[in-house]
This record gives sequence, structure tokens and C-alpha cells, in this order.
Amino acid sequence: MFALILAGMTASSATSSGGAASALGQYIVVLKPGADRAAEIANARSLDGDVLMQYKHALNGFAARLPAAALRAIERRANILFVSVDGELRATACDPSAAQCLPTGVDRIEGDRSSTKAGDGRGSVGVNVAVIDTGIATHPDLNVVGGIDCQSGKGFDDPAGHGTHVAGTIAAKDNQVGVVGVAPGARLFAVRALDKNGFGTLGKIICGIDWVTGTRMDADPTNDIAVANMSLSGPGSDDSNCGRTNKDAMHLAICNSAATGVAYVVAAGNSGQDFRVAVPASYDEVLTVTAMTDLDGRPGALASPAGSCFPPDFQSQISDDSAIFFSDFATVAADQAHTIAAPGVCILSTVPPNSDIFTPGAFYDYDSGTSMSSPNAAGTVTLCIASGACAGLTASQIIQKIVGDATAYSTKNTGYGFQGDPLRPVAGRYYGYLIRAGLY
Repeated sequence: MFALILAGMTASSATSSGGAASALGQYIVVLKPGADRAAEIANARSLDGDVLMQYKHALNGFAARLPAAALRAIERRANILFVSVDGELRATACDPSAAQCLPTGVDRIEGDRSSTKAGDGRGSVGVNVAVIDTGIATHPDLNVVGGIDCQSGKGFDDPAGHGTHVAGTIAAKDNQVGVVGVAPGARLFAVRALDKNGFGTLGKIICGIDWVTGTRMDADPTNDIAVANMSLSGPGSDDSNCGRTNKDAMHLAICNSAATGVAYVVAAGNSGQDFRVAVPASYDEVLTVTAMTDLDGRPGALASPAGSCFPPDFQSQISDDSAIFFSDFATVAADQAHTIAAPGVCILSTVPPNSDIFTPGAFYDYDSGTSMSSPNAAGTVTLCIASGACAGLTASQIIQKIVGDATAYSTKNTGYGFQGDPLRPVAGRYYGYLIRAGLY
């Protein structure tokens, strides 16, 4: 399943003017020279203000989160010079050819706060991950250690770029160049099951699943694949019997593979429909990943779609920190139980420089779709295994833990999520809670 191919740079507005409301509810209170800062802070707290920090040298004042009534009362006080909005600024758009970028998706799920602290130049994850896709190109930012070509028999290089983009989000190295993945430097296995146009028969996809399963059953423990990402989709359904009732060979293959210890992470699909009619997304044995929009790597819906990688004609259809219109979703309880959300819009990652669908000569480019959200989740599952948080768990238990941990974190930290998650639901559409790499 190819995602929408939309190249560009992401931008964010960052300035505010006096008198404007704060999207964060936060303000900078500047006092007159010599004014008693402690007394003004005490007053702010008495008005239910949450004082965030104090300033003593460059200016006399403090930052606070203020209810509207408190803001009005403070602005009228004699010792106040002025109150300004605490707006957001962000780093200038990163050029991956010049310095390593922390992709917005990795940033949004707090990969930089994980056990490997993606982006600090030191993290590396020793877990084997399979990318069942169009292959993976030779790329200086990827640790590809093996694979199989179930498509052409000519090698598992990537003629399309889709699989390489997926691989970078999962595991691009933390090497101070290019981008960094959620699980930096993880050992990647390229399983080429789709052709250069992103299509593959069930037989070829099962070939890939079969090969992945074989790594868990041979005499070599170093090649055991723990996580497999499948950013692909087709028509079908879950018979709740691992394909034995409706004669679905791919479902049975995934069930048997999961029983050996492989955790499957799959894209929900890009049709804007219930994924109950799509496979492998509808299988209960996989972690199914929907897509949400994040344009700045931060919660709070602060970024404007203007200047994003979406063309102007589409920008009216997206908004920061919300479910994306094209993402498939769950409706029934059985599907909701294995559904999670991750960033899938304007994701910067690795691509082959000779790809036909990305910028010619580029080693890095943007793409959007549940194909891009799935690897954000696959990287998080990889971290859970590497950190020991998922140690000793079966594939089914890993999925339950990932969903349960995301649910608990978002429920406790309500500002972390997005418009469309179960705390802010869209009627008839279940997108799941936002996954958090920073937990592992």
C-alpha cells in the first residue's frame, strides 16, 4: 500500500502579539522595575494561576498558566508593566544533508526521551526488525543486515523507495547525519514482497512471512526477528479463527508466525473507512496503526498547515494534532483492542537517491500515510523489547502492553493526545490512543 507522496518542508508560525489569547493558556508577566516579584506571584497563585518559572536578571517577572479571569485581573494591577502571550518558537527547518534531524513524528511520540534518547548521537538498539515491503535500498543511515527477495529474485534492494522510507522511521542511525529513527540503528532485514509499484500477490507476501518465521526456528539465535512491519493493505476480513474458516492463508501464516514470537505491526489503510474490511489490519493478532497529523513535533495543535508538505489544495483538509482524513479506523470492540495511533503526515525519512517517486538525488524526503505511522509504532515496539519492558512477553502480550501503556499515559496526561483519540472522539471512528516511545 503506497501512501500519499507529498514532498515539501514543514513550517510553523511562532509569534504572537499583545492582547491575543494564548493557545497554551500561558503568559509572560513583566513587572515594573523594583516591583515585588514574590508578592505578584502570590497574587497570581491566589487567582488559580500556575506559575511556571521566575525571571530575575534579564527582566523582572514570571511565566504562568492563567485562567481568563486571572489574566484580566493581573493586567489591571499597578506593578504590571505588561503581559505577553507565551507563544511557541521552533528550530529553523532542518536540512538532513547538513545535520541530523529529529523527525517530527519521532519527536511527537517522545523518542528523544526513550531508553536510547533518539537524537543524542549515542543510542543504538540491538533488536532484529523485518520490513515486509518493496525492499530496502543501500543507505548510509540504515543498518541493513540481511533479507530475502520474494518478488523478483534479483535482490532485496528497493526500486520504489517505500520500504526504505519505512525503514528509516523505524531505525535510522543516531549518527549526527540525516535523520534518526525511533529505534536507532536496529538491525534491519529487507523482505521484498512488493514490486516497484507497491503491489504484491498474497503468495509473495506469505513468502516473506514464512522467511521471517524461519529465523525464529533455525539454529542461529542471532537472526531471530522480533518485530515485523507491514505497511500494506488489501481487501479481506478477520474470521476470528486465524483464516481457517474463510480460507485466508495470510492470516494463518501471521498467526503461526506470531506464535513463534514475532510481533506484527501493520498500517490501518488509507481509504478513510472501517479497516474491518481490510487485511492484515483487521487481524486480531497484529498491532494496527492509524495516522494522526503532527506538524511540529509538539502537542497543543499550534502549527499551521500552511507551509507543510501538503500542497495548498489539500491544506484545508488537515489540522495539527488531529486524526488525518485518509486514515482507516476501527469501529468494533475486537478491532479497537489492537488499535494504536501514530504520526503519519509529512514524515521525513530515508529514501533511495534513484527513486522514481521521491526527489531525484535526495537521500531523505517526506511522505504521508498510515504506511508512515506504522513504522513509528514498529520502532516503539522495538524499543519496548530492547529496553526490557516487553521482556518475556508473547507477541499478543506485547500488543496488549503497548495499547495499555498508551491508554494509561494519555488518560493521565490528557494534553498528550490528539483530536480524534478516545478522549476527544470522532463519532463512529476509533483511531486509538497516541503511542509513546518515551515510555520504553
